[in-house]
Amino acid sequence: MIFETVEKKISPFGFVLLLSENGEVVMKKDILEQLAKSEFRNHFKLKGAERAYALQKGRTVIKQHAEDFISKRLAPAVIPNDGKQTPMHHHPVFIAQHATATCCRQCLCKWHGIPQGRPLTESEQHDIVELIMRWIDNQMKI
Repeated sequence: MIFETVEKKISPFGFVLLLSENGEVVMKKDILEQLAKSEFRNHFKLKGAERAYALQKGRTVIKQHAEDFISKRLAPAVIPNDGKQTPMHHHPVFIAQHATATCCRQCLCKWHGIPQGRPLTESEQHDIVELIMRWIDNQMKI
């Protein structure tokens, strides 16, 4: 049976859940695999100063930075400089945000199905941070 997908949402650890009208999970895809197919997203790598910073600070501090950046730069309903609020370098979280399409509300809408114009929920913020940290963890293994 073919379901018409009516909702797409990011779940913990970056799996995209496609839901039918009655809320059943129709398909589950790893968003990192999907993002890796994007030439733009795939060119982001954690290296040099950002990698050294992540090693120096450790995972706990980097996650705290991610939580702070997401709550202040991405969670509000209206972001005056949306699309330009996340630098392309100088912090591992910034690199991860571009690689995971969590850098602006436009990308969150396009890649993760999270609508613009409303604040992010606590759950959405948590899931975004977990996705960012998953990407950083993968990069630190390389």
